[in-house]
Amino acid sequence: MARLEHNVKRAALLASSLFAAMRTEELDEILKFASERRVRRGQTIFQRGDNGSSLMAVLRGRVRISSVSGDGKEVTLNVISPGEIFGEFALLDGKPRSNDAAASEDALLLVVERRHFIPFLAKNQDLTLRLLSVLCDKLRRTSMALEEIALFDLPVRLARVLLKLAEDYGRPSVAGTRIDLKLSQRDLSNLVASSRESVNKQLRAWRENGTVELDDGFIVLRRPAALRELTDVR
Repeated sequence: MARLEHNVKRAALLASSLFAAMRTEELDEILKFASERRVRRGQTIFQRGDNGSSLMAVLRGRVRISSVSGDGKEVTLNVISPGEIFGEFALLDGKPRSNDAAASEDALLLVVERRHFIPFLAKNQDLTLRLLSVLCDKLRRTSMALEEIALFDLPVRLARVLLKLAEDYGRPSVAGTRIDLKLSQRDLSNLVASSRESVNKQLRAWRENGTVELDDGFIVLRRPAALRELTDVR
């Protein structure tokens, strides 16, 4: 059982490109100084402006990453599921947190502290070079995402987000694929860099033509093939 637990922790780290660049023995060294943290549903993990001193991987449960908009409303930026990590930049630069994080379910987290990781990194120069390559790749992908926002219209961006959410949180239902994650239209508008009104209008059009439907606040993809056709623009 202990060996299985170790493998689960290692797999959680490997889900990040930051740790995927590491060798097995390097990951095992990190796991020696990593710790576990249990948080209850609704409990705050950190808030924007808090000292950024660690990276966290979700072993069980889910974590909601959010921010407060200009008009004072909370918007969801991401939902972190088991096997995913968050806070990796704080691990490297130690700067204050840029968003809020709270447990949306009872959760078990694997915590890697910066005070342990930086000395480990300093002793492994080859690893430092590999991580620099990973960060450069991450910057390129961020640039591509910004390009997508600039070049593609809202239906394409929204279709891509819904398909990705269905891939991560989809569950078969009688009507189609239900995204088992409640997101408000404001949350969706933030994910696609558009206004809530525009997202609402597009969802209404898709409901009218039978592409999607709402089921007790959850989005159901009735015709995912129609959404894929929209995203096939390259």
